[in-house]
Amino acid sequence: MDVSQPNGPSRFQRYLLPGFAFKAVVIGGGYATGRELAEFFLPSGAWGGVAAMTLSMMLFSLCCVVTFLFARQFGARDYVTFFKQLLGPGWMLFEGAYILFIVLILAVYGAAAGAIGTAVFGLNEIWGTIALGLSIIGIVTFGNASVERMFAYVSYLLYAVYALFVVLGFSRFGNEIQAAFANGSIGGSWAAGGTVYAGYNLIGAVVILPVMRHLTSNRDAVIAGLLSGPLAMLPGALFFICMVAFLPDIASATLPSDFMLQRLEMPLFHLLFQLMIFSALLESGASSVHAINERIAKAVRIRRGSELSHRARLVIALALLIFCMFLADRFGLVALIATGYRALAYILLAVFVLPLMTFGVWRLWKNQKTSVEAQ
Repeated sequence: MDVSQPNGPSRFQRYLLPGFAFKAVVIGGGYATGRELAEFFLPSGAWGGVAAMTLSMMLFSLCCVVTFLFARQFGARDYVTFFKQLLGPGWMLFEGAYILFIVLILAVYGAAAGAIGTAVFGLNEIWGTIALGLSIIGIVTFGNASVERMFAYVSYLLYAVYALFVVLGFSRFGNEIQAAFANGSIGGSWAAGGTVYAGYNLIGAVVILPVMRHLTSNRDAVIAGLLSGPLAMLPGALFFICMVAFLPDIASATLPSDFMLQRLEMPLFHLLFQLMIFSALLESGASSVHAINERIAKAVRIRRGSELSHRARLVIALALLIFCMFLADRFGLVALIATGYRALAYILLAVFVLPLMTFGVWRLWKNQKTSVEAQ
């Protein structure tokens, strides 16, 4: 798909690209493999998990709308500008949380890639981790155009494979799925699960600020924000529905996706699905590293009046990924998601979501009122 804009931003760039980019951050290692879904939604049972995912989707859409409007209002195309407007001198609190987030999710992506390499090819986990790191470097070295093109192509692959998986899953496990919902109820702390899951993933709305340059009006921001929630959660919801057929055993699986794929007994589709997951890890990891590169690029532009070179982008990505991949090899996928994500969710709710939905909304309302009065 051509994501250039010789005659202005296309409808895809204005309405769908933000949602696809947000989905890229959200789906990540744990969602794509099913591990996050097992951690935050399965404990509430079939119906409770659906309720929790619906809550997460609504929180995504609401916060994305406000984030996109705020970014347009104050010309924020990177997280530093955004949080200087939102938190003032306290913006560095978010920078600390953000760096922690990037390190943690890249470690999760690396651990997931390693687990896939082991499950599919029987390789040592480090080789899958290295393959992902090299692929991310290849994408982010060439800047915005390369990253945005990847969002488009990988998104189509992802939605198509998930749709096919759901069809196959219902054809093979339909009776078990129906039984899980027939005998299930809304249990556990479904609201807490949905809130915590949304809490740390909402940072994706800030990670994708570079694509906000395509929005031409507040209407674009609202439409793109509203679509972001469903675009991010629909594949996960369909995947979750198939997962409930294997409760309670699937809850403890490191790779719930592989757990189900083995039971489909379709080797070619098994390979295709794991390729899709690797692609999802690639777009998620690339978007995160790209956001760091854009942060540094702006600082270089301000201080030196020059652009960040491809070589510098490569070196930054390499240094960041080496450290994160070490963490992935050290701790593993399950521990990183279960412990790290919960702690990160509370931090981000405090330094991003709460200020955005209070002070941020007030500033938007105040500026809009001032604008109307000046007419």
